[in-house]
Amino acid sequence: MKRSLLSVAILGALASACGYALVGRGVTTDPSIKRIGVPLSKDKTGKPGLDARVTQAVIEELLKRGRFVIVKETTDVDALVEGEITGFNVVPVNFSGTSGQTQASRYAITLTANVLYRKVGQKEPLWSNEAFSLRDEYDMGDNATAYFDREGQSIDRLATGFARSLVAAMLEAF
Repeated sequence: MKRSLLSVAILGALASACGYALVGRGVTTDPSIKRIGVPLSKDKTGKPGLDARVTQAVIEELLKRGRFVIVKETTDVDALVEGEITGFNVVPVNFSGTSGQTQASRYAITLTANVLYRKVGQKEPLWSNEAFSLRDEYDMGDNATAYFDREGQSIDRLATGFARSLVAAMLEAF
C-alpha cells in the first residue's frame, strides 16, 4: 500500500515537472505607472454614444487589474491610453424568409480603433495598434422593431470584449 502511494506521488511529481509553463503570465507595463489617464476616445464613425461606451469599458477593464488608479483626465498621470475609433460596421451575415420576402436575420458588428498606450514624457509608446479590431454577431429575431435593442446589446458586448482584449494586449506579455 505504501509503495503504491509512493509510486503515485513520484509519478505526480514527475508529471508536474514536465517542462510546461504558462506563457504570458507576467505584466510588461512599467512598474512606475500607478495612475493612468483614459480620455474619451475620438470617434470618426459618427455612431452616437459609441465613444463613451468603449471608453467606459476600457476604464472598467483597467480597474479590474487592481494595480492602477484610472482617471478620465490627461493631467497628473503616469501614462495615457488614447483611442480613436476608426471603424464601426454592421453587415448582414444570414438571411431568412420566404420567396420574395427575404430579410436579414443575423448581423455581424465590427469595431476598429487606433490605440496608443504611452508613458507621459516618453516619445515611444509602450504599446500601439493602428487597427485594433473585434467582431460580434447578433440575431435580428422575428420582430423588426427589436433591431435597435439587439444592436445596442451587441454594442455593449462588443465594447466589453474589445476592452478586455485591448487591456490584455497592452499589459500582458504574450
